[in-house]
Amino acid sequence: MLVDKKPDVCVMGLGYIGLPTAAVIARSGCRVLGVDVHQHVVDTINRGEIHIEEVDLDGLVQGVVQRKLLRASTMVEPADVFVIAVPTPFGENHAPDISYVLSAATSIAAALKAGDTVIVESTSPVGTTDRVKDLIAQLRPDLKVPGVTTETPDIAIAYCPERVLPGKILEELISNDRSIGGITPRCARKALSFYKRFVRGECVTTDARSAEMTKLVENAFRDVNIAFANELSIVADQMGLDVWEVIRLANRHPRVNILQPGPGVGGHCIAVDPWFIVHGAPEHTPLIRTAREVNDGKVDHVIAQATALIEANPGKSVGLLGLAFKANIDDFRESPAKKVAAALAHKFGNRVHVVEPYAAALPNEFDGSGAALTDIDSALLDCDILIPLVDHDAFKAIPLAERSAKLVYDTRGIWPDQPAATSHSVPLRLVG
Repeated sequence: MLVDKKPDVCVMGLGYIGLPTAAVIARSGCRVLGVDVHQHVVDTINRGEIHIEEVDLDGLVQGVVQRKLLRASTMVEPADVFVIAVPTPFGENHAPDISYVLSAATSIAAALKAGDTVIVESTSPVGTTDRVKDLIAQLRPDLKVPGVTTETPDIAIAYCPERVLPGKILEELISNDRSIGGITPRCARKALSFYKRFVRGECVTTDARSAEMTKLVENAFRDVNIAFANELSIVADQMGLDVWEVIRLANRHPRVNILQPGPGVGGHCIAVDPWFIVHGAPEHTPLIRTAREVNDGKVDHVIAQATALIEANPGKSVGLLGLAFKANIDDFRESPAKKVAAALAHKFGNRVHVVEPYAAALPNEFDGSGAALTDIDSALLDCDILIPLVDHDAFKAIPLAERSAKLVYDTRGIWPDQPAATSHSVPLRLVG
């Protein structure tokens, strides 16, 4: 009888996606080595602890580390499957930076042997997996690399992006469908057999370039729809309308589903990935580019509106509620709330009190501003102006009795029962 041998797995990058991915794979019974360039991350994980906030991740990591199914290192070791889950930021003029992916591939190349599979999970511009293939072929001429050799390849190379929601990562890593793109159909099949070990969602195979584009398209689609809501909120401010009421009524149409506006768009996906498409075809992406500009510009609009409110009420203290890029997480990457709060902090100094339940200290952007990190109870006692920037559950739960006397600029629409401000000297509907 054939015995299924669980592969040894090496996950490159132990951040918001890499660590949960490594832990989920380990839970399936595979021995997993997580590799990260930061020694403190390695040490933290090897103690069975975590360095990021994610629902249920602490218990899972503790369990798989204790069972010796997960360990961390700064050095790559031989494995059967290598998963690349490192950041892919953009640089000057929003040009994609895939240097972390190529660096990870370089480290992996030395450890590769015949029969191994390399999977890129990092959200990447179209053609990145081909770049990884070419790099490995250059570094390991002794291996037959798919897409290069005319013979049966020694290894498989594929692309399979995650599509998870922070706060539900462990659940969605397992339940969500996967698009698996191979350099060749054989590569896709090899990667498929690996993912079926721990993914319950449907796994659909395609080519690598199509899979790369699919992830970018998903996030660009969301960005365009958010941009419509954000642009609508600016128009509503100009016209003195309650944008939340307009959206509520419009969404009663059976084929209309307008999203909720906010102070911008953040995170490492939606705020970044559309630029990869624009960079790849700049002359054919006016809509995607404009959506990005609208969402980035919403930050400036919110800063201007908040500034007008604060300046119209000299001497009053200001509570800024939230810094994360979305609700109930500790991820501040590309966060519009953080950008707004930092700008207001540097403008109004010690009048500003920042509430962020997922932060132990203010980020570096606040250095020298004079602003202070405080808790929600203190902010409600001490601040005359409240500006919700993130829809954390803790903020939504604040009853009207504790905020009815406050001046409120609700950029998230979390308090529909808040009395409208009437003392503002600048035309302003305090809704976002």
